[in-house]
Amino acid sequence: MENGTVENGVCSKESVNGSHDVWSCKDSDSSSADHLVVMVHGILGSTTDWKFGAEQFVKMLPDKVFVHRSDRNVSTLSLEGVDVMGERLTQEVLEVIQRKPNLHKISFVAHSVGGLVARYAIGRLYRPPRIENIENSADRHEEDSRGTIGGLVAMNFITVATPHLGSRGNKQVPFLFGVPVFEKAAGFVIHLIFRRTGRHLFLTDNDEGKPPLIQRLAEDYGENHFMYGTSPATFKLSALNTFKRRVLYSNVGYDHIVGWRTSSIRRDSELPKWEDSLNEKYPHIVYEEHCKACDTEQPEPNSVEDGGSDKIEEELVTRLSRVSWEKIDVSFHSSRQRFAAHSVKDQVMHIEGADVIQHMIDHFLR
Repeated sequence: MENGTVENGVCSKESVNGSHDVWSCKDSDSSSADHLVVMVHGILGSTTDWKFGAEQFVKMLPDKVFVHRSDRNVSTLSLEGVDVMGERLTQEVLEVIQRKPNLHKISFVAHSVGGLVARYAIGRLYRPPRIENIENSADRHEEDSRGTIGGLVAMNFITVATPHLGSRGNKQVPFLFGVPVFEKAAGFVIHLIFRRTGRHLFLTDNDEGKPPLIQRLAEDYGENHFMYGTSPATFKLSALNTFKRRVLYSNVGYDHIVGWRTSSIRRDSELPKWEDSLNEKYPHIVYEEHCKACDTEQPEPNSVEDGGSDKIEEELVTRLSRVSWEKIDVSFHSSRQRFAAHSVKDQVMHIEGADVIQHMIDHFLR
């Protein structure tokens, strides 16, 4: 049986496996919404993490988006590894697409570790364009030469406080206070708390001699086109590059779980100076930066420095910078809920996060 609810013009339905679909009640069968938005929670999370966000998307974009809140990796299932969770999410998305044949576009909105899970899933869902479309791309629409995600046009890939560079290194996990001995010790014991997912986050996994999973997510690996092609000629043939927008929402402070550098894919020297909000409409957004793709394999001069960047981290920054990113820096320093900055996205628990959701919606490619 499936349970459905109607509230303020927003319809939602919970499926037998616990996932939640949300759409505008103006169209009872949601047939006019052709844009699938997949929302992914973080470690030890659940679908309620994105309840407010999903409802706001549907209210603001009625009859345009069909929101699916993933529930295949809730609670302790999120401790089984980014790849295991990614495989589950891949299958879940394919099932939604099969159920809704009218869908034409797809976007992801993911929180914390969910951003890494989503990056894994899009690599599995990526479908390259036909050879003839690549050869004649100058005469065709750009999307014809980019490939698809699960057969759908890839629009927005948005992460919120996601540790894209992992959790290893100086101040990548702020609650360790940047103390080297604490950070080193965490790498040895993290698996006792967060099991296989913890190993992935601290890059201590060594499955069958393979590089750490987070490294693999920043390149082509096997049959998965996670990041970019193996040669300049095939650079565009990758999952991340398929999306028209890639957006990083990062906390500049008071996020004790995920540091600013790893969530914004920056080196220490690239962290911007910020002051107060840029716009009264978005009081917690303090800096915005549109970074163009940097097509280089050369590391930045003096990039491996005391700030905590090691060789792997520098490699990740370099590779992930080969696609363009919109970097949105968020601060809850003046908020009563600032110490819960990592999870500020739910209106009931942390009403201050509503403007960040509004910013996502206002800039969302439809």
